[in-house]
Amino acid sequence: MNDVIIDQAGTGKAVPLYGPEGFEGMRRAGRLAALTLDFITPHVRPGVSTGELDRLIEQFMREHDGVPATLGYRGYPKSSCISINHVVNHGIPDEKKRLKEGDIVNIDVTVILDGWYGDTSRMYWVGKKVPVKARLLCERTFESLWAGIRAARPGATLGDVGHAIQQVAEERRNGVAFSVVRDFVGHGIGRLFHDAPEVKHYGRPGEGLVLAPGMIFTIEPMINAGTWEVKILDDGWTTVTKDREPSAQFEHTIGITGEGCEIFTLSPAGLEKPPYKG
Repeated sequence: MNDVIIDQAGTGKAVPLYGPEGFEGMRRAGRLAALTLDFITPHVRPGVSTGELDRLIEQFMREHDGVPATLGYRGYPKSSCISINHVVNHGIPDEKKRLKEGDIVNIDVTVILDGWYGDTSRMYWVGKKVPVKARLLCERTFESLWAGIRAARPGATLGDVGHAIQQVAEERRNGVAFSVVRDFVGHGIGRLFHDAPEVKHYGRPGEGLVLAPGMIFTIEPMINAGTWEVKILDDGWTTVTKDREPSAQFEHTIGITGEGCEIFTLSPAGLEKPPYKG
């Protein structure tokens, strides 16, 4: 049984600490999740339906002995989340939703492999005529993710991680600044899809849970071009920006080590951010 730490500075929940077996299980699950996104990359093109992308994702997972974690999770009907333009997260794939030239799209996958959950997402550009603002948003979101990852090390706090993300996202460059979504957070993961701790993508240095070796969680900032405020549509899942400005997200699953952190969901093909070539 894993050791635990109580998150006394946050939710008060028990945060699991995983040993070598857990890290090895997460390496395998994380790699398959990353391979799934590598596989789907050439299929993300104008005219394809999000329903077709979802079918391909499920097929790939099952062919590699994995199970799509989202399918049936709390009633969610598909094997991935595909969120286009102003959709922040949890976009439900559908045969009628077809990608158009100039769209930006987040594809979020979670696979279960031998009981371990690998969770990751990336942004994709559809075609070659993506607006400059949308490109800048994707770039800044990617930078924000990596600022959070670099801050994740033993002895640091979750507040340090959130602050690092927020500083990059909200920095005004050439008159442009973006905003961090408050309503959704990263989460612990391992043998469970969603576990403690709760990983906010904003915060103050030194506040929150102190990170310790063995913790495993996602960092998945959602960054909006306009206001950080969002709303959930009537389907109970799809979340959109209130001002209909575009949103972007990147996500990795990491484990805290003795020196820093290990990233379980790096792309084996090096396809970390758009534009993807090859």
